[in-house]
Amino acid sequence: MRLIVVNRGKKMTSSRRHHLKSLMLQIAATWIEQEKKEIEEAKEAYMSQSCPEPDLSGDQAALMEICKKLHQAIDKIDDERYDAEAKVSKTDKEIEDLKLKVVELAGVKKPALKKVRMSADAMLQALLGGKHKVTMDLRSNLKQVKKEVKEEPTEAVGDWRKNIEDKADRKKMFETS
Repeated sequence: MRLIVVNRGKKMTSSRRHHLKSLMLQIAATWIEQEKKEIEEAKEAYMSQSCPEPDLSGDQAALMEICKKLHQAIDKIDDERYDAEAKVSKTDKEIEDLKLKVVELAGVKKPALKKVRMSADAMLQALLGGKHKVTMDLRSNLKQVKKEVKEEPTEAVGDWRKNIEDKADRKKMFETS
């Protein structure tokens, strides 16, 4: 296997890069094929060791005995598989619990809130969905109240000097008493 050293100062041409990439893919493909062959050979070796070919040359009683042994072996293997699955599920649950504890210990960081410019109508439409038409124009729901204008009699307005003289008389009245 060759080790490729790339100089950081010089840039590689695209054709050279593609050529190296295709070489790496070819090497990886051969490794995968080799690994598949090894796995297949390991399976065959295990099967020949664990499950030898049954001798079917006997009479009916011998064949019945072989069938019973095979059923017992199948039951034993099923029990082992069930136990293994139970162990795996138990460890998976423990892993999940530990992950939750790690998250709890680290604490949840609240993201900084961004200021959003949105009208009340847009907020309600986002919350309730596009189906509902809700308006938040509160001013339109208010009652219209008209102010009553008091009209002062025009006689009272009169001359302002006269009003001042009347008030001066009242002031004297309070001072004398």
